[in-house]
Amino acid sequence: MNDIVILMEQVPSFYFVTVSILGLLIGSFLNVVIYRLPIMMDRAWKSECAESFPDAGIYVDNKIFNLSLPRSTCPQCQHVIGSLENIPLLSWLFQKGRCKHCDCKISIRYPSIELLTALMSFAVAWLLPFGWPVLYALIFTWFLIALTFIDLDTMLLPDQLTLPLLWLGLLVNLSHSFVSLNDAVLGAVFGYLSLWSIYWAFKLITGKEGMGYGDFKLFAALGAWFGWQALPLIILLSSFVGAIVGIIIIALSKDKQSQAFPFGPYLAAAGWVYLVYADEINQFYYTLVL
Repeated sequence: MNDIVILMEQVPSFYFVTVSILGLLIGSFLNVVIYRLPIMMDRAWKSECAESFPDAGIYVDNKIFNLSLPRSTCPQCQHVIGSLENIPLLSWLFQKGRCKHCDCKISIRYPSIELLTALMSFAVAWLLPFGWPVLYALIFTWFLIALTFIDLDTMLLPDQLTLPLLWLGLLVNLSHSFVSLNDAVLGAVFGYLSLWSIYWAFKLITGKEGMGYGDFKLFAALGAWFGWQALPLIILLSSFVGAIVGIIIIALSKDKQSQAFPFGPYLAAAGWVYLVYADEINQFYYTLVL
């Protein structure tokens, strides 16, 4: 293991290729998480409701369904996807985006997430100094990718991801990997309470819910990773991008009524940008302020 680490440090090309391939493999796993975790949550919720209200006749599917079982199949012919058909990105390209058994079209989203994960992993390795913080940053990146696409699909930010991300942020900062532990703890607290306060102020004024509790937890996680000082910059960046995208969506939509759209992806994007460009962002911000 030590020999591999030394080789990656001494041979940058090997290091970047290794991280990129790892990103492809993780991207394939993230596709599973993005698709299956919401279904697992829904089944767990229905099971709890059925136990609490046995007379309601709530149907519960008791078939095994987790991140590993059942094996992935073609949605049309139910062919079990073999190992050679599940090579990240390459299998989709070789099969021209179709099932080799029934010629059913396979969504380009799957290889896109794999490629995105590989590119973002490469960017982390390229932009951050070699060392343990790179590994932490890669894990942080992979969590954000999963959270982003789950939120886009379901308008949910699962506790199964946001809370571990928060605890990981505190753990990695035990050794001051990004900020001091004190700043990390304050970042988690202020991150949660700031959006929680905005949520309740908005609800009291308008009677509507402006965001979900998952956003509070994700912002708390970002605070745990980067400290309380980063929170204003992250929320400004995410709000700016979210406002622009929201205006575009409303402008292009036939329905001009107010539309709900997830805020989590913008928080995640801002958090990742801060991860790799923290020094430049802070320098630019303080230049404007001062």
